[in-house]
Amino acid sequence: MTQADSQTNSLLRDAAKTIAIALTAVTLYLAGCASVSQDASLYRALGGEQGIARLVDRFVEEISYSKDIAPFFADTDPDRFKEKLSEQLCNISGGPCAYTGDSMRDSHAGLSISEADFNKTVDLLINAMNKEGVPYPTQNRLLKRLAPMRKDIIYL
Repeated sequence: MTQADSQTNSLLRDAAKTIAIALTAVTLYLAGCASVSQDASLYRALGGEQGIARLVDRFVEEISYSKDIAPFFADTDPDRFKEKLSEQLCNISGGPCAYTGDSMRDSHAGLSISEADFNKTVDLLINAMNKEGVPYPTQNRLLKRLAPMRKDIIYL
């Protein structure tokens, strides 16, 4: 192998490494964009700000009909509750909102919410989503994101 062949091979190896690094960077960048887009897709699937507002209104209506769950909200300012829940759903669904309310633990401390109470409230949310025409896959995506909050709501 001549010195020119050796230099050519070295240049080709360096070029291949550079291309591999560039492709890896582009792949990571696109994967990041896809996850942001996927997060925002739940927000869009819920109908954005207006869809979430309608869902929250319907959920509050469902709560008001429940003799078991409505008492937990007796001392709650309905307008503030709607505002903060809308922020929370917007934020957790990948929308452009920041949640500015109290933590779930602080909001539910001292209420002695049982697992049955929690499950009934989830059922009310599902009823609201059904009445608003939210497709089942979208409902499941939202419930999956809300589920980790369970530990900060029950038995406090």
